[in-house]
Amino acid sequence: MSAYTIEKREKGYLLFTITRSEKRNAINYEVMKGLEEAINRASESDIRALIITGEEDHAFCSGGDLSVFHLLHTREEAYSMLSWMAAILYSLLTLPIPTVALINGTVIGGGCELAVSCDFRLARKGIKAGFVQGKQAITTGWGGGSILAEKLPTAIAMKLLMEAELHPAEELKEAGFIDGLFEKEAIQVCEAYLEKMLEKDLSVLQSYKRLWIRKWEENKLRERIEEEVKNCALLWESDAHHDYVKSFMKKRL
Repeated sequence: MSAYTIEKREKGYLLFTITRSEKRNAINYEVMKGLEEAINRASESDIRALIITGEEDHAFCSGGDLSVFHLLHTREEAYSMLSWMAAILYSLLTLPIPTVALINGTVIGGGCELAVSCDFRLARKGIKAGFVQGKQAITTGWGGGSILAEKLPTAIAMKLLMEAELHPAEELKEAGFIDGLFEKEAIQVCEAYLEKMLEKDLSVLQSYKRLWIRKWEENKLRERIEEEVKNCALLWESDAHHDYVKSFMKKRL
């Protein structure tokens, strides 16, 4: 069974769904390849938006799949995975069309990094989200911390990262991380949110998106993400992080 699906919808957008509900839609190497495929397909001339979501409604994405990534022990091994995913998320961030994280369930860790890389975040009422990497004795390592620093005020972004706690979607909407809340019919709500954009000529959407891409380039965001990746890789090989991973894997047995 595939770890993801990619659907082209009649209204002119691409829908990418992580289909690993039994793993709380955690990201593994197959999902990473799927995201690359979706981003490439979203560059086609008849696609005006990309929506990313998770299967069912328990979790949008629970971050990196530690049952896979626990095999990475050294800084070099961690860097290989982290830098690959960071490159994917930067490509998502700079995709010249609107992108939406349709957060149908809880989103933690790397899942928040995926969500913040999208232009808009719509979340189901009652779900929780958090950059919890600090509890794992690491930092964001896919570029999410640097991207968050671009999108939210300093004090809010810093608090979300350093506290490493889960927060209700309603609270995150007040903070500016969530752009809209819904109760049911997620796809319909998302289509309504994008309706006016999907009506516009593709060149208009692309031209406006490049305003932000240019800003991120001038702010050297890609270079800052690379530094973030290196810092996380260094912490990844620490005893504190390996102890957390061992404890996590024991709980899964």
